[in-house]
Amino acid sequence: MATLEQLATEKYVLLTTFRRDGRAVPTPLWVVPDGAGLGFWTVAGSGKLKRIRNSGRVTVAACDMRGNPSGDAVEAQARIGDEADRERVKAGIRKKYGVFGRLTLLFSRIRRGTDGTVAVLVN
Repeated sequence: MATLEQLATEKYVLLTTFRRDGRAVPTPLWVVPDGAGLGFWTVAGSGKLKRIRNSGRVTVAACDMRGNPSGDAVEAQARIGDEADRERVKAGIRKKYGVFGRLTLLFSRIRRGTDGTVAVLVN
């Protein structure tokens, strides 16, 4: 079974959050290493953030860009990060995803401004 540190090195990870009624909502996304866990960056006000605020319970698994899992899911807890966390995760995206990461961050800043995104940390 993979650990969060191993999953943080994958190109794509399937994050599954849970609705109040228990239904799972899977989302493929980019992740970066963050200590013993992983971090990701998402739009403020997204559905996954609402579900994480309600319950930090998540599962993560390696996947392809379409969200097809390629390994076992790991149970974890997610929390919304602060400004320092967001800057650290953005720096990780620039480093790990290169030009595509930089362009994604640039277009997001143009479209949403600097406060339009948040970091989420998974441990």
